[in-house]
Amino acid sequence: MDPIRFGIAQINPTVGDLQGNKEKIIKCISVARSLGCDIVILPELAITGYPPEDLLLKPQFADDAMKSLNEIVHKTDNIIVIVGCLDKTPGGLYNSAALIRDKELIHIYHKILLPNYGVFDEKRYFKAGNESFAFKFEGLKIGLNICEDIWEGSGPASFEAVDMGAQVIINISASPYHAGKLQAREKMLVERAQQTASIILYDNLVGGQDELVFDGGSMVIGWKGSVLVRGKQFEEDIALFDLNPEEYLKYRKAPQRKLAVNNYRAKELSLKRCEVKIRPPFPPRRFEKLGSIEEIYKALVLGTRDYMTKNGFKKAVIGVSGGIDSALTACIAVDALGKDNVAAVTMPSMYTKEETRADAVAVAKNLGLKTITIPINTIYQAYTRMLKKEFKDSKVDITEENLQARIRGNILMALSNKFNWLVLTTGNKSEMSTGYCTLYGDMAGGFAVIKDVLKTVVYQLAEYRNTIAGKEIIPVTTIKRAPTAELKPNQRDQDTLPPYHVLDAILKLYVEEDRSAIEIVAQRFDAKIVKKVISMVDKNEYKRRQSPPGVKITPKAFGKDRRVPVTNRY
Repeated sequence: MDPIRFGIAQINPTVGDLQGNKEKIIKCISVARSLGCDIVILPELAITGYPPEDLLLKPQFADDAMKSLNEIVHKTDNIIVIVGCLDKTPGGLYNSAALIRDKELIHIYHKILLPNYGVFDEKRYFKAGNESFAFKFEGLKIGLNICEDIWEGSGPASFEAVDMGAQVIINISASPYHAGKLQAREKMLVERAQQTASIILYDNLVGGQDELVFDGGSMVIGWKGSVLVRGKQFEEDIALFDLNPEEYLKYRKAPQRKLAVNNYRAKELSLKRCEVKIRPPFPPRRFEKLGSIEEIYKALVLGTRDYMTKNGFKKAVIGVSGGIDSALTACIAVDALGKDNVAAVTMPSMYTKEETRADAVAVAKNLGLKTITIPINTIYQAYTRMLKKEFKDSKVDITEENLQARIRGNILMALSNKFNWLVLTTGNKSEMSTGYCTLYGDMAGGFAVIKDVLKTVVYQLAEYRNTIAGKEIIPVTTIKRAPTAELKPNQRDQDTLPPYHVLDAILKLYVEEDRSAIEIVAQRFDAKIVKKVISMVDKNEYKRRQSPPGVKITPKAFGKDRRVPVTNRY
């Protein structure tokens, strides 16, 4: 018996682009056919993009998505296709997987477990399915399910399918990235494979969607828990996997106990193999995973690129200050868009030191950027003259500092309006958490590239970028200099904030893990510092609500992940 060739296709759709996504899927099916695939698998909601959010409340959107599915069905000659789709029924809307064979829609599986936590809001839109599903193919029984169905330890879609006799589980997913997510997925899939004594084919979406990045990283897990195939991370890919049913069943040992714990209905059917006219050999895939910092960097690049391109922006502009945050943002922008599509603007003030000014120019030059210099002294002096009467009995304070930041924000927005450049802001998560940023100043812009990146991680990313370049793209003086906003004489961030290694550790506990002040202090942090940090975080929710979206790279990012009320006395 010839082996079954599976094509695990991780694609980068655009939410709502039904025509473009349909064309991408059809092209992918054609490529899989040319590679000799018997079955090609595409991710969760590949036709609509994920997450479609309130587009799903538009009846016409669901109707159009169903039409796209029907058009895809007509392009599946001589191949079996599994693709994520909507199913609109009189009973409601379902997150679904369509099983298609040779231009015939065979079955539509409805996702049973709907996630409703973190960035997920599926119960707002979808009805839950109630029927596990498996199909017979070439001596094997193959179960089919969607994303969350396989995450739950007693998930019906995996275990009930195995109770039906399934020896292979196909799971299509749209699982968003955060640092460490790939390892968590792999650990879970290994456990499921071992629990069910099944080979698991896991297909994940790739691409950026607003704050979210989907990292691909599809994989095949053997029934004993070994990783047999990996898809690329942060790239579109078709990973091939050949499975000989006779050899597999010869060695596989079935689960020793009944696994299912739920009472969902079960359905199964049989499929015949299509005629495969060509089955070219394919090279063995390498098993390397990206390092943790490389992974974060690639997520930031992909998230920035897709936000720009999917929203129709061709060029970006960045205020380059000479500090590490703007230098890193400029590197990410260049890697995402190319140097010809990024403009750097330096806006020195009377407080900008010559070393800082030189570093701003150096990083722009090292990246090959067009650089514009617009000093802000004259504008700042005009503001202070204009407000002299109103401010005559007041001391110089943070107001004058914020004026400088807002002047810079106005300049960047003027360039954005004139040349259709998207302003990329440069604030990091440590600053956004504590409100160490200026509303309508350095927060002004269209996309906040590193808003979910703690300052300590910013330094690691900067070192990484220099390492892969093999030279000093971000000047070492920028990396070693004490962080400063340079909005008053001899200013340093640590005049206002705890040292970043302390601050970031507290922020991880409070923001990302929801620990209480008592729990944080118990981990040997100074009680006064903890109280101060928590107060800063809580008081600045109103600022974060007005900040642009940015790439999510931590388990809990501001925005969709963390939704604390602005008006709040707890």
